Amino acid sequence: MQCCKTVTLRFRDRRNGTQSLFLEFYPGYRDPETMELRRRHSLGLYIYKNPTNQIQKEYNEAILSRAERTRCQVFLPELDEKYDFCRTEKMKESFLDYFKFQIDRNKDKREASYKHFEIFTKGKCTFEELDLPFCRKFMEYLLNADSTIHDKKISQNTASAYWNVFKNVLEVAYKDRRITDNLADMLDNIPCKETTKNSLSLDEVRMLSASECEIPVIRRAAIFSCLSGLRISDILNLKWENIRNYADGTKYLDFICVKTKRQTIVPISTEAYELLEPENQTSNFVFDGFKREMSYNEMQDWLKECGIKKHITFHCFRHTYASLLLELGSDIYTVQRLLNHKSVATTQIYTAHADPKTREASTKITLIDVKQEEEDKGKDVTDSENTPKRDEKKEKKRKKK
Repeated sequence: MQCCKTVTLRFRDRRNGTQSLFLEFYPGYRDPETMELRRRHSLGLYIYKNPTNQIQKEYNEAILSRAERTRCQVFLPELDEKYDFCRTEKMKESFLDYFKFQIDRNKDKREASYKHFEIFTKGKCTFEELDLPFCRKFMEYLLNADSTIHDKKISQNTASAYWNVFKNVLEVAYKDRRITDNLADMLDNIPCKETTKNSLSLDEVRMLSASECEIPVIRRAAIFSCLSGLRISDILNLKWENIRNYADGTKYLDFICVKTKRQTIVPISTEAYELLEPENQTSNFVFDGFKREMSYNEMQDWLKECGIKKHITFHCFRHTYASLLLELGSDIYTVQRLLNHKSVATTQIYTAHADPKTREASTKITLIDVKQEEEDKGKDVTDSENTPKRDEKKEKKRKKK
């Protein structure tokens, strides 16, 4: 029931000496299907208005008891909300299923968090099990957990991301009145460590472009990300219909970013477009056959074969795009728009080492005495100008003699 504060059992007289029973809602609620405002609901039950014998009295008692049970069942959710109760049967429902439902609404990085929680709980967890000690044990688990994809321990930053997803689900559960305490507010965060954001040089990108890969779609996706700055989530969702033409015939991408849910416009070069192999379309998806899991093993094998010794994740190709744009003279605000960052501060974090101003500033301090060098140059110029005059005077004196 929506916006309903009281549910009252009411009686209406009938001509045959009986009374019909109905529920009256105040101030009423809207039917979720018809959106009509409802104030009354007939129970389809009847009693004798003036019972004349014991049988009629017992019948009335049974019907009234049944009507009261119905009224309570209807009104119980309202009591829960009014007095902050949580129904016992709801507390016994599966929190794991609730977690999965929330994750299915946004699968980007959340699914891995759910998988770890499922492992931690061995596939079973109800709402009534959720308390601070239980949640803190899950935090400890994440800080020591192995990846579900490869045989490596997850990093502290990854654990922090999974933990934030879990806390977000707890917060939603509290707002949905599935748990009585706002556990998310009571739990500490897992701090993130500063990490080095690796990127490739222009020569390394050219080397990768000229190489062969056992799975060609990996190479195409990686190089395209270097030339467009797209995240792996957007690479996976990119469709041919997202490629548009400018009036001059050049191409641009028009899509809804998976992470930000905002419309994103990214111009692409002719080289980047040709890399997509538009003549070989086999699906609605541009990078048909490419999967996120390929960036963990197969892509790493390809990078090693190409002689790349840095630790490069797929997201490093986005860093590469931003870094190369700045190194080649693009201003920070243009790069911000191309990366679809809300704040230029985010762009500066990604591309700090390539900032033209910091590179220019690094040349300001020099061990050479600039003033002395300029004075020496001035003397050299003066001497070179005076030398011909002195030679002319000597020549004139020689002729007189």
